[in-house]
Amino acid sequence: MSIYLDYQSAKPVDPRVIQAMQPYYYERFGNPSSLHAIGDHATEALENARGIIADFINAQAKEIIFTSGATEANNLAIIGYAMRNRKKGNHIIISEIEHISIHNISKFLEKNGFIVSKVPVNQYGEVTLQKIIDRITKNTILISIGWANNEIGTIQRMADIIDLCREKNIVLHSDAVAAQGLLKLDVGQNPIDMLTLSSNDIYGPSGVGILYLKNDTRINPIIIGGGQENGLRSGTENLPGIIGMAKAAEITKVEMTEETERFLKYRDRLIKETLDNIPKSYLNGHPSRRLPNNAHFRFSGIEGESLLLSLKDKGIDVSTGSACSSKTLEPSHTLIATGLLHEEAHGSLEITYGRFTTEKDIDTLLDVLPGVVNNLRKLSPLYKEE
Repeated sequence: MSIYLDYQSAKPVDPRVIQAMQPYYYERFGNPSSLHAIGDHATEALENARGIIADFINAQAKEIIFTSGATEANNLAIIGYAMRNRKKGNHIIISEIEHISIHNISKFLEKNGFIVSKVPVNQYGEVTLQKIIDRITKNTILISIGWANNEIGTIQRMADIIDLCREKNIVLHSDAVAAQGLLKLDVGQNPIDMLTLSSNDIYGPSGVGILYLKNDTRINPIIIGGGQENGLRSGTENLPGIIGMAKAAEITKVEMTEETERFLKYRDRLIKETLDNIPKSYLNGHPSRRLPNNAHFRFSGIEGESLLLSLKDKGIDVSTGSACSSKTLEPSHTLIATGLLHEEAHGSLEITYGRFTTEKDIDTLLDVLPGVVNNLRKLSPLYKEE
């Protein structure tokens, strides 16, 4: 069995989550919209799960909207808010390193009369307040900045961005998928307007997500039907998946502190030993303001894809970037935004680990990686030794 170090693209479902979900497939299978007893039981389970997930981020249950995943939640937040409030203005701001779903949502809005400005980032992938301020106009109605980057792991200064948006009276959305389960997300302490979360990124099932929608924030639905989720997301709720997400949130809330401490030890060791033992290796992303489960490197003179395949042959699964944009041969838009050349971006390796990663897995990677890089460089016409 291979060593799995690509937790950012997909996480295994925690067995405790599967156990919690099972009865909702064959015993408690009711539709929450039905008026009979089984439907009542389903409604009770749905609302209990909503409350658990609300508690996970210190929100109110009525502020949680269930979706089919983070991409749908991003669509509902950004398109829904833009369409509902276009009379107030038609200008939206995002960062250059947002998830590909948000970039494509922006393209859709541009085709429908909106103007989208992209905030550049510094070499570490940080968004600075002044760069946001420089792009705000009288028509700016919405800003969307990811809490942390899903590729290079850089954590944004969200408290400062929230304060700025409140001062300017501009609604703020954040895709917090990369940060959830690794950082404390408290919408009481950080009063953001909209927040996207994903079930699988806290070891729940795929195909479930939520949009946190602050009470006084108004959006239009983008899926029209029977009026579920307070009329904002029609379609029968995926009750087993929602139960799974709630259980995952419950577990994560209890275990996150211990997991984070363990991940930090793995991260710091990975970064130090890789940079010390492999010549011309470099860290992508911020050296300290980064997710605890993320180590992202680039290696001069070799292609990331070759490195990925060589490690695959050794029984180690890693990534070269976001799985959501891996079908294109273009280099990562995130790495290019940080100022890397195309050939530098192509030589990158993303290592992410999680709940079921062991120290032995990290030992194996650190033992194997220098030799793999060295062998590839011997074959590469691009690499020149000092």
